Amino acid sequence: MAPLCYHRHRFPPEIIQHAIWLYLRFILSYRDVEELLAERGLDSSYESVRRWVLKFGPTVCGGVQDQAHLVGERTAAAGAVRGELSLCSLTRFSA
Repeated sequence: MAPLCYHRHRFPPEIIQHAIWLYLRFILSYRDVEELLAERGLDSSYESVRRWVLKFGPTVCGGVQDQAHLVGERTAAAGAVRGELSLCSLTRFSA
């Protein structure tokens, strides 16, 4: 799998990944993620967060599942439909 390309994005990869993680992990709206980033001094729009999730979300989500299996956690993945996009939703529980 080719590495993610964050070329031509305004924010560094760490910020983009954090916004995607917030959206997927805590089931927040795009505007909620925008507000959380604004509290940390980052001026982004909910539309930017939406584009990041659509572009990088499935790849990042797949990587999280792979890492969970590497460290020995059991992960139950279920499809969570958000609008027109189907993303994975992770529920972690101890073995």
